[in-house]
Amino acid sequence: MQQRQLGRSSLSIAPLVLGGNVFGWTADAAASFAILDAFVDAGFNAVDTADVYGAWAPAGFGASEAVLGAWFKASGKRDKVVLATKVGWRTESGELNAAHIENAVEASLKRLQTDYIDLYQAHKDDPATPQEETMAAFDKLVRAGKVRAIGSSNFTAERIRSANAIAAATGAARFETEQPHYNLMERKVVEPALAELALSDGIGLIPYFGLAAGFLTGKYRSEADLAKSPRGARAKAYLNARGLSVLGALDMVAARHGATPAQVALAWQMAKPFIAAPIASATSVEQLIEILASAALKLGDEDMAQLDQASAF
Repeated sequence: MQQRQLGRSSLSIAPLVLGGNVFGWTADAAASFAILDAFVDAGFNAVDTADVYGAWAPAGFGASEAVLGAWFKASGKRDKVVLATKVGWRTESGELNAAHIENAVEASLKRLQTDYIDLYQAHKDDPATPQEETMAAFDKLVRAGKVRAIGSSNFTAERIRSANAIAAATGAARFETEQPHYNLMERKVVEPALAELALSDGIGLIPYFGLAAGFLTGKYRSEADLAKSPRGARAKAYLNARGLSVLGALDMVAARHGATPAQVALAWQMAKPFIAAPIASATSVEQLIEILASAALKLGDEDMAQLDQASAF
């Protein structure tokens, strides 16, 4: 399978990232293990989680990392995974200070049952902490071998540029990736500023909510459909004229390729030159098999134009 480099780092991944936000929440340990086994056995390698994932579920803060760590121990497949996790979401400010980063990485390593993280990401910007302090703290982890590369999430292009300028001036590790909210229904966060930054500065974009909280699977087409899943409430905002237009375009492109709307939605992202790989989650092996097929789906110019037009913002 063709690998895609993450920024200018030594990390390369398959074109689809498995989202770990469901581990320990809507996918219990047994389901999560089965999904992870199927994902890796199919030739994919990148898994994304965060220390905060699970905080909204009974299992609590760190649940996703704990499930993933248990799977590493049980399966022995740690070396087959490019592991990405995140720090710095839980409070309004101050979570990207040096002390918190140092403590958080140790807690994540313990939950993940590993001695290194491939990609350690700042989960959101922290204006209360000087970027000099944040970048020095991350660089210390890279130099110690606890982290192979660093990235950002939910940052603006301007803040990534300023952080990386500091890294360049001090010889520290730079942000190699950015994890933004991006899909057919959510384009304006990335286009144009982050897209331009990705292409000009070699930043790998790995967007989350690749399927718009399930909306782009096509299973939410009316208010009555929202009760089908715990995530249905998030899809409600897309039940409007633009959303239905996007679903219509997905249906037509999917019909031309003998594919599903979800596969087309992810393939559209993969075809964008500024995207390294979208993130998508699954709560069953059946769901996973469907979304993995998106990596083999090649959309033509007509397909891309139709989807671009329907999702125009």
